[in-house]
Formats: sequence, structure tokens, C-alpha cells
Amino acid sequence: MEQVESKFNRKFKYPWVLLNEVEFSAEFKKRISVLTDAPVSFGMIPHDHWFQPDWIDEERAKQGRKSLVTQNIIYGGQYRNMCRFNSGYFFRHELLLPYKWYWRVEPDVRYFCDVDYDPFLFMEDNNKIYGFTIAMPDWEQTLPTLWSSTREFIAENPQYLHPDNSMDFLSDNSGETYNLCHFWSNFEIADMDFWRSEAYMKFFEFLDEKGGFYYERWGDAPVHSIAMSLFSGKDQIHFFKDIGYRHSPFQHCPQGSDWRNAHCSCDPNDNFDFAPNSCLKQFLRLM
Repeated sequence: MEQVESKFNRKFKYPWVLLNEVEFSAEFKKRISVLTDAPVSFGMIPHDHWFQPDWIDEERAKQGRKSLVTQNIIYGGQYRNMCRFNSGYFFRHELLLPYKWYWRVEPDVRYFCDVDYDPFLFMEDNNKIYGFTIAMPDWEQTLPTLWSSTREFIAENPQYLHPDNSMDFLSDNSGETYNLCHFWSNFEIADMDFWRSEAYMKFFEFLDEKGGFYYERWGDAPVHSIAMSLFSGKDQIHFFKDIGYRHSPFQHCPQGSDWRNAHCSCDPNDNFDFAPNSCLKQFLRLM
């Protein structure tokens, strides 16, 4: 929060919404209150939006977690409730219902550059609905049936496919298989009306019924990325090349004039954009 305020929000005073599955402590609220002059709301996540549903076969889910841990997959035993919540519920929280746009801010991230313009107005003025800074492939072991489930949904609901979609970001063979590319969702500036749309809500409900958030470990990043790539136009997705961002161990540092103009403190040589395992080149080819 301190970094986002310093680099951006002290000039714009956009409200903060903080959500948790337990009550925030008075001490936490007190310390947060000194970081910003903007309004701050603290909200509780409804139980059914966060915790594993009763209909999930816990023994099967347990075996799924154990398998990923045994394979030394990072976070293999963690984050399933969070991924499901961020895939299907955060935009339905009562504190977020009044809003159309959001900027997702997570713990343990770094912001390196001044943001002297309003990215929400930029998105709206340019007909964008999703913005990212880093794109990469996911762990195949965490989502072995996500793409087959997606293909099944598309076959049943072809009307939701955008005619100018970004299938080529997700697949190297016109949708036969998934190349695992996704936008790293710990940074997102996006339009919640897309998540609230009929196409996305039906897609999420279809995936949720499969149980893959728990039996495997479907992340909100691939779920968001697949939906955004298929149900929106390719020109509605924006790469924020001028916003310096790090979530260890990956970093996007603006290059050239973007680095100078935004007064960035990051090392431009420490940049994931065109690393061998970056998916940015797949996205830029679409443009």
C-alpha cells in the first residue's frame, strides 16, 4: 500500500478495499489508516466464498494435494481457497459491487515507477478491459484437465467466443492443446463487469462443478487468462509496459524512454519480458 500510494494513489485518492476470511485486528486497521488519505474499507469474505464446499470429496482433494507436494510443485499444497475465491467471488463481494474497475494489490510485491496518469481512465478511454505486466506458463501438473474442461465448455457454448479472440496466446495449434501461457494475476487492472458477465459466470460455474480448484490446483491466473483471451477481443487486453513491478522471483522493468519518463528505480537489465519462459512474445505477436 505504501508503494502504491507513493507511486500513484497519493495523486488520485482512489479508495482501498481490503478483504479477509477473518476479522482484521484493530491494530492492523490502525496501521493501515496512516498509509493513505483515501477511503479504506475492511470486509469479511463470506464463508461459502472462501472455504472448500461440502460437496468436494475431501479424500480425493487430499490425494491431489499430496501428489503435487510429492512432485515438489511450488505451493502444491496451498492456495486452493484463494484461487477459487479470486476466480469466482471477489467481484461479487458487497464492498466491490459499487465498483467497475479494480487494481489488485498483493503482499510482497514491489512497484518501481511513478504512475502519473490514471490507468482506469486509460483503460476506459481505449476500450481495454484487462491489463497485466508479466505473462508466463503455468505448471502443467496443477491443471491437467483445465483445458479439456475449457474445450468442453466452448463446445457447449460457442456463442461466448469472441470473433477476434486471443486463442493464439493460449495455444500453439489453434486450440487443440494449451501451451500453459497465462497473465500473472497478482497484478491486474481490470473491469469487473467482465467477470460479472454471463459468459464468465457460466464458465466459472462450469469449472467449479468439475472440482478442479481442489482435485487439481487450478489457479485464478489461468482461469482469468483463458476467459479473457477467449471471451474478449485481443485489442481489449493491455500490456502495462510502463509500470515497473516485481513479485519475486519475476520482475517487469520498463525499458528505454518508459524507464526514464516514469522515474523507475528498477534495473532495466533485470527484466522477465523476453526470458525463455516468458509468454509476452506470444501476446505481442497477436498485436
